Amino acid sequence: MPLIDPLSRRAWNLLGFAACALLIAYALYTQHAGGLEPCPLCILQRFAVIGLGLVFLIAALHDPKRNAARFYAILLGVIALVGAGISGWHVRLQHLPASDVPSCGPGLDYMLEVFPLLETLKLVFTASGECANVDWAFLGLGMPAWVLICVTLLGLLGVSVNWRKWGHS
Repeated sequence: MPLIDPLSRRAWNLLGFAACALLIAYALYTQHAGGLEPCPLCILQRFAVIGLGLVFLIAALHDPKRNAARFYAILLGVIALVGAGISGWHVRLQHLPASDVPSCGPGLDYMLEVFPLLETLKLVFTASGECANVDWAFLGLGMPAWVLICVTLLGLLGVSVNWRKWGHS
């Protein structure tokens, strides 16, 4: 008998965690081996993917029953919506006409040191011209578009797996 039932909620949550881990591993690979420095919006997207991964992992370890599982479903849905919002904003920024792209702002590390968190977030979403660059593409889509697709699918997975009733729930 397998250690984990492949059709169980726990298995699906582990799969969600593994997908998030692979996404972050690839992002780090493109940064360190490919030389693609992440812009401030890319870093925020990484936080969303890491957040999804952590909740998937905790849900898998906890293997919750119905009500607790629904809490995880809501949490995964909210994190996915935030990640999709950030990614969608990034995709929008990448598709602006060159004349409408805002000027580049300081790096995220500097902004976090100098400005309060809310001011930093405001600056990231209003003055990040470097975020408009498309430095990587696959099948015609830039990395933010792929993150948008992935966090949307992972959010749908997390909500559906943790919301529905399973045999033992």
